Amino acid sequence: MKTRKTAAAEKQFARLYSIVMRLRAPGGCPWDREQNPASLRGDLIEETYECVEAIDEENPAHAAEELGDIFLLATMLSHMYEQEGFFSVADVLDGVSGKIIRRHPHVFGGTVEGGAAAEPLTSTQVLDNWARIKVEQEGRKPKDSILDEVSRGLPPLDRAWKLQKKAAGAGFDWPDLRGLMGKIREELGEVEEALASAGVELSSAADGAAVSVAAGTAAAVEEELGDLLFSVVNLCRYLKVEPSVALQRTNSKFTGRFKYVEKKMKEKGRAMSGENLALMDSFWEEAKKL
Repeated sequence: MKTRKTAAAEKQFARLYSIVMRLRAPGGCPWDREQNPASLRGDLIEETYECVEAIDEENPAHAAEELGDIFLLATMLSHMYEQEGFFSVADVLDGVSGKIIRRHPHVFGGTVEGGAAAEPLTSTQVLDNWARIKVEQEGRKPKDSILDEVSRGLPPLDRAWKLQKKAAGAGFDWPDLRGLMGKIREELGEVEEALASAGVELSSAADGAAVSVAAGTAAAVEEELGDLLFSVVNLCRYLKVEPSVALQRTNSKFTGRFKYVEKKMKEKGRAMSGENLALMDSFWEEAKKL
């Protein structure tokens, strides 16, 4: 049954769709007409992270704006494929609606594994049922490894998190937090060993100068740093914290504090440079307290 909300949503999506078609039509916007799916990949990623930032800010107005940008890009990309004759915008919407209904028999009716009537399920049972439906009803070929289910197109941080979740779901996990914390300390020690082998002293960058690692040992340092990052991501996964979200929060926090330091240094008439590090550090501590 159509409600006032669904009718309003249909009307506004139709309006957005007509705007996108106008932008891409002859005589439309030159910039929009020049774009293609590949050229909009970066915009899609950027807008997604901006939406995450708005959610973290707990700012509904900002979230609504960023979600609108995502709707625009999704519609624009779908229409580009539509113009090439691959599929239509309607096909995209019908496909995702059908998929969601098919994968939620416990909500929209149907049966669950074993032919029993749909009953209330736990979140874990829902995910297990989802995976079974993909193979049995949608004809998706089972993966050779459960890790193959994780997209290679994900950013490395997010892919590491999902790979570890898959492995943990198969029982390959740390028995307790103590072992995981010990692993992080172990990996940090191996980073220090790699730096020592590369001839890098821990005090090398005390003056703010960049540390250079010889080409012959750079790969080893990179490998150990990768292992350290992977272990920290595993800690995030263990504590049910999405690492990209946590890092985004820290990025915002760092940006705010650094801008405060810049502002205070400008008020003092002092340059942002290494010789004024002590003063900058004092302003940094002020920013932390605010």
